[in-house]
Amino acid sequence: MNESELYKELGVLTKDKIKWEENIPYVSSLLNHGSAKIQAKSLWLLGEMGFEYPDSIQDTVPSIVAFCESGDALLRERAVNAIGRIGRSNYSLIEPYWTNLFNFASDEEPKVRLSFIWASENIATNTPDIYGNYMPVFESLLHDINDKVRMESPEIFRVLGKRRPEFVIPYIEQLQKMAESDSNRVVRIHSLGAIKATTK
Repeated sequence: MNESELYKELGVLTKDKIKWEENIPYVSSLLNHGSAKIQAKSLWLLGEMGFEYPDSIQDTVPSIVAFCESGDALLRERAVNAIGRIGRSNYSLIEPYWTNLFNFASDEEPKVRLSFIWASENIATNTPDIYGNYMPVFESLLHDINDKVRMESPEIFRVLGKRRPEFVIPYIEQLQKMAESDSNRVVRIHSLGAIKATTK
């Protein structure tokens, strides 16, 4: 099967959730494929499979984590995102690697920094307490040079504000200024959403 056919096959499998659990070993084997495109698609799918079937993804987690060291930004992005999805479902599976995720808050590639925020939102949804000492990392992302990263960064404050408002309260004044005067409309909307989630 060539790359195009294999990619198409993974696309079909993505839509067929009933077959996910039984295909985890197969998709995991594709992490060794010679094509970065296939590896990236497999990482994304394994993240979704792991969210649905965390007990069945356990043995594959170290292989996913290994891609965090990839020189290919797309593979780093997909690996971080997959860790977030799996960690949302079962934090204990990714706990040994959790602190290393914070390295990606300063990754040179904006999409990887964005993926770090998404992964953090996923994990914080069900395991918020672990983020209490890491809020300055997210505060720095509010000032990221990339607009898409800045648009997403208030969302982790919203997720945590809903669950652990005491983590976000020190940043309310800053979020208020952004909600009122940031040049980016989405940043303003998301900042307001974080305030409302924290203070309601």
